[in-house]
Amino acid sequence: MSSAIVGESRFYSTTKRVFDIVVASFMLLFVLPIFLCVAFLIKLDSPGPVFFRQVRVGKSGVLFSYLKFRTMVVHALEIPTGPVFRMGNDARISRVGRFLRRTAIDELPVLTNVLRGHMSIVGPRAAFPLDVQHYSPTALRRLNLRPGITGYWQVFGRQAGLADFNKMVEMDLEYENKQSLALDLSIIWLTLRMVLKRTAAY
Repeated sequence: MSSAIVGESRFYSTTKRVFDIVVASFMLLFVLPIFLCVAFLIKLDSPGPVFFRQVRVGKSGVLFSYLKFRTMVVHALEIPTGPVFRMGNDARISRVGRFLRRTAIDELPVLTNVLRGHMSIVGPRAAFPLDVQHYSPTALRRLNLRPGITGYWQVFGRQAGLADFNKMVEMDLEYENKQSLALDLSIIWLTLRMVLKRTAAY
């Protein structure tokens, strides 16, 4: 690899990290009143913690705690599931949780993961440890990048109905080859449009 390409890659990596910190910090300050309101509504709606934590796999296989607002009742695992349950009538999801999922507000605490360096604003979906154990050598390349709140597959693949895991891996690797600040900004813009459209349809 030429020194010019290496320099360009380092510039992008550094600039992206600075961008992540600035955007995440600004957004956390901006949504602080929403955080407080959501925390109150969650506690009012059902007993249990405000936040829900999951172990996810980050860059280079490092495990981290993925933070979200709790959208399910505490005893969700005791409630049977099946084909009858969908997003609209899943008995495990609290009343407030349905709204939080619909508007993607439940994902706002993930901004703290961005600040801590576990995640980026744009990148592949954060994987579960059990899934990674079954990854092929090709799929493991997804771990070359920090997982993102949104990403290339999320806006170009999922919306086109490309839900196949192999297709997701293919698109994640395509993003790795194409990644640039211009592409990241485009993905963020498309994500905002999708969220606003989904919110308006609620």
